[in-house]
Amino acid sequence: MTADGYNATAPPVASEAEKFPIDLSAYKQVAIDPWTTKKLSEEQRSAIVANISLCRDAIVMFTSLGGASGYGGHTGGAFDMMPEVCILDAFFRACPEKFVQTNFDEAGHRVATQYLFAALRGHLPAEKLLKYRHGHSQLPGHPELGRTPGIEFSSGRLGHMWPMVNGVCRAEPSKVVCSFSSDGSQMEGNTAEAARIAVANNFNMKLFIDDNDVTIAGHPSQYLKGYNVGQTLKGHGLQFVDVDGENLDEVFAAMCQAVTTDGPFAVVLKRAMCPGIEGVEGTCHGHDALATAKALSYFEKRGLTKCTELLQAQKKFADPYPKYLGSGAFGAPRQVFGEKVAEIIKSLPTPEERKAKVFVVDSDLEGSCGLQKIRLACPEVYLSSGVMERGNFSACAGFGFKGERQGVFGTFAAFQEMIISEVTMARLNHCNVLCHFSHSGVDDMSDNMCHFGQNNFFADCGLEQESGPQTQLFFPADVNQMKKVLDSIFWSNGLRFVYSTRSKVPDILAPDGSPFFGEGYTFQLGKDDLIYNSAIGFVVTYGDALYRSMDAVQRLREQGLAVGLVNKCHLNAVDEECMRIIGKSSFVLVVESQSTKNGLGIRFGTWLLERGLSPRFARCGTHRDGCGGQWEQAYHQGYDSESVMSQIRKLAESAMSKSPSIANSIATDSTASCLDASPFSRGCTPTAA
Repeated sequence: MTADGYNATAPPVASEAEKFPIDLSAYKQVAIDPWTTKKLSEEQRSAIVANISLCRDAIVMFTSLGGASGYGGHTGGAFDMMPEVCILDAFFRACPEKFVQTNFDEAGHRVATQYLFAALRGHLPAEKLLKYRHGHSQLPGHPELGRTPGIEFSSGRLGHMWPMVNGVCRAEPSKVVCSFSSDGSQMEGNTAEAARIAVANNFNMKLFIDDNDVTIAGHPSQYLKGYNVGQTLKGHGLQFVDVDGENLDEVFAAMCQAVTTDGPFAVVLKRAMCPGIEGVEGTCHGHDALATAKALSYFEKRGLTKCTELLQAQKKFADPYPKYLGSGAFGAPRQVFGEKVAEIIKSLPTPEERKAKVFVVDSDLEGSCGLQKIRLACPEVYLSSGVMERGNFSACAGFGFKGERQGVFGTFAAFQEMIISEVTMARLNHCNVLCHFSHSGVDDMSDNMCHFGQNNFFADCGLEQESGPQTQLFFPADVNQMKKVLDSIFWSNGLRFVYSTRSKVPDILAPDGSPFFGEGYTFQLGKDDLIYNSAIGFVVTYGDALYRSMDAVQRLREQGLAVGLVNKCHLNAVDEECMRIIGKSSFVLVVESQSTKNGLGIRFGTWLLERGLSPRFARCGTHRDGCGGQWEQAYHQGYDSESVMSQIRKLAESAMSKSPSIANSIATDSTASCLDASPFSRGCTPTAA
């Protein structure tokens, strides 16, 4: 490794980049000392302009390819920031001893920048970029330390980097420490604390903030009136300057001022998202991977024929599993949440009554969480808000503080961890909040570990006995059960957490091919769904793990191994009747997408022991670092259908070795109403199959 952070032992980039349609060896090795250079020379300016153009072309190439492959990606943020990145790279080359040479970034979705520069610095062959976000490619949707050669930090979640970089300043007091940021990341409350700490300690921290007035769900200038990045920083006592982000001379002068000024300093770069990309510039469509048609148009105008050919030839990847038994058409519970809530709200007769009784707050993820459907159907109850989960949740809680009012809050399950203190506050105040956390578990999580919704049970942070309403957690198995759950709980008191996956999941089917959770099914609080009940052992599961477990159980039953199946939608309630049936069997396997350190498995084992029940017990779920990709995550964590079958066989073999007679026995309980003649029943109440 050379002093300027480049991998001297790596083979030349050009020799590795033959399959990548853009020649990255054309990147010019510019070195500029900001302490002695006040203005770009024509030669320097020409080189920086060429580098910006090269980098933007490359980013459009591999991010749009990620979108076309089905793995998704994010083009706009990385595309935007190339002027400041290329200038900072020139500073690093000229004065490596004066900088911590890490391109820290608060916005993980701009990971394409990190991967591109890892390739430019010789840590990655350029052709590897063509596997952007693929499973097991080491190129997940956010940078992760130790995952990818050349990546020097984990970005974590939006707006979480700056506080940590303050500590880097303390550790490296003789050096300039830089971090890239964005108008979206600056909305997070962490940044306010970080700003105050940086100013109070005069940390030599430099922020380069892409202020493109675009977040996922809209334009901050429209939905967050009064928010101004620079003025907010000024209020904390931090020096800043606003510049035109596409005026290279302005940007260069401002960055020179920033790095040569002692103490914290921010350069706020004003620009439209995806500048120069026709049909995308200034819109929210640039946030995600550039649509294939837009990318092809871009390549055509740029004369990038090889890029066009490669993108046109890209095929979409999908789960190779042939057929999930017991499953029907795939649907998106996260979208159905919004549809059903809108339907319930619309049942109130007037807009005035709806506004008086329901308050829905979005945290810039309305399209992902299904809340957009509520906004379109019932705008009078809706607030489009920014990336401010703590404040948004607490606003919902305050609305539901007294009376029959309901606050409705939604974001990703990973971000639930950020509001646990506010959850406690709402619980102590007996507030009514219905929370929807989509993107639960790991399925379809190309963004990988910082977006894993693996700790849902953190929400159940109350006491077993307390004066207020009990906190309740629900993870419906498909779109039909989502509707039934919402019908049951919407107007209830207290905190209710409803979870759904990023991925679509199939309808769970009854033997006659009808939806198991459709007509004839009623969701009951505290009751589990005993799907297969005549068994030597049981699988207990929920959410997206149900259809995988359903397939496993059906296949094993066809092979002669009588395995039972329980869907536990109401996650933190004990169904005593069902527990007795399960506990008297020979083995129990809990299958889930939550962390095995704090998910249902450790609770369920405790519940069994507390009741003197001791079947052989095992659990499988999220237990190791993610592999990137989408459907690959379930296989990697071992809760795919074949892995579940393997676990069941091991438990069954162990149980049979202990008692050979088990092989021909079926666990039954004549006193349990849910054990009817059919091994397949809807819920722990006597209903027709």
